[in-house]
Amino acid sequence: MTNSIKRLAPFLLMGFVVFVISACSNGNEGDQSADEASVWEQIQEEGKLVVATSGTLYPTSYYEEGSDTVTGYEVEVVREMGKRLDLEVEFEEMGFDGMLTSINSGKVDLAANDITNTEEREEKFTFSEPIKYSYGTAIVRKDDLSGIKSLDDLDGKKAAGASTTIYMEVARENGAEEVIYDNATNEQYLRDVSTGRTDIILNDYYLQTLALAAFPDLNITIHPDIEYYPNNQAVVMKKDSGELESKVNETLKEMKDDGTLKELSEKFFNGADVSVEPDLDIEE
Repeated sequence: MTNSIKRLAPFLLMGFVVFVISACSNGNEGDQSADEASVWEQIQEEGKLVVATSGTLYPTSYYEEGSDTVTGYEVEVVREMGKRLDLEVEFEEMGFDGMLTSINSGKVDLAANDITNTEEREEKFTFSEPIKYSYGTAIVRKDDLSGIKSLDDLDGKKAAGASTTIYMEVARENGAEEVIYDNATNEQYLRDVSTGRTDIILNDYYLQTLALAAFPDLNITIHPDIEYYPNNQAVVMKKDSGELESKVNETLKEMKDDGTLKELSEKFFNGADVSVEPDLDIEE
């Protein structure tokens, strides 16, 4: 295990997924087009993008030890995007529950924090082109796989996580007993599985591999036979963002084509390229 992962272990947090009520849409199509244009024009006039992020989700958005500057995969993606758009980027740090509501209220222009693209969210918000592809896995005890062979065996098992995540929804649908944590670090999550206080953690594959690397001495592993829920994460903005959406997507495409996304991914995900879809036959 590298020293950098050891130092950052306390900041490892499970990826949360938030569902919020959509703001009312404007019924006048002409006025809406004018509003879309004015959003981008206002951003240009002010010379900055205001972006919601957490500052606590390694390796997406976090602080390195001894630094007072937020960094991480999506933070640096947005920084580079701002540079190419000739805009300053100002990060507003907040909890997951506030990010999407802050977009609709106009407090921020974008949110970047490993936010999963779902059909329900697409009805309420605009998502950029994906900047990360992943899928769900499960952390269980190494010695007995927590007595679990597949998701069908979760009935009565204790699943650790946050109540609003997609992954907890999967656990709930399969009969697991929820053990809810409030903004806990991965060390607490992982140690509780290791000691038997809980049985399983359902979450993002890449986040779980980094979590395991940070705590190699615990009696935990990624289940060898559980892969599910292929998904992608993107930069989020207000519904019908017009020219802002176009500028964001054009810039992200440039960054993907010239290898910048790959380079940033490999830096923050221990050599893995999360900007490409994994070639796996994963259960939907």
